[in-house]
Amino acid sequence: MKNTSAALTEAIYYILLALQEPMHGYGIMQKTTTMSNGRLVLSAGTLYGAISNLLEKEWIVPCGESSDSDGRRKMYQITGKGQEVLLAEFERLEELVKNGKLKIKKKLYENS
Repeated sequence: MKNTSAALTEAIYYILLALQEPMHGYGIMQKTTTMSNGRLVLSAGTLYGAISNLLEKEWIVPCGESSDSDGRRKMYQITGKGQEVLLAEFERLEELVKNGKLKIKKKLYENS
């Protein structure tokens, strides 16, 4: 079954990818920056707006509090629904890359 929903933003994609393991907000910010090689740096406002949106869509859920520091940090994890959305986006991106490679390589050979 193909997911025909709109493409995810890069921030949402990376947040869902980061939440393959339970994590608090600051951890998500660090993980997304690391995974994107510093290209994506989420501000707190962007992150917590995205988290609110993801909670509303039921793509993530709260899963307790962090055991580090004072225990006030909320932890989040991806849901089955969120995994499905992430996988559909991953497959969409793979198709984009595959088609791009075919066209770009063809064009390069034509110009040789």
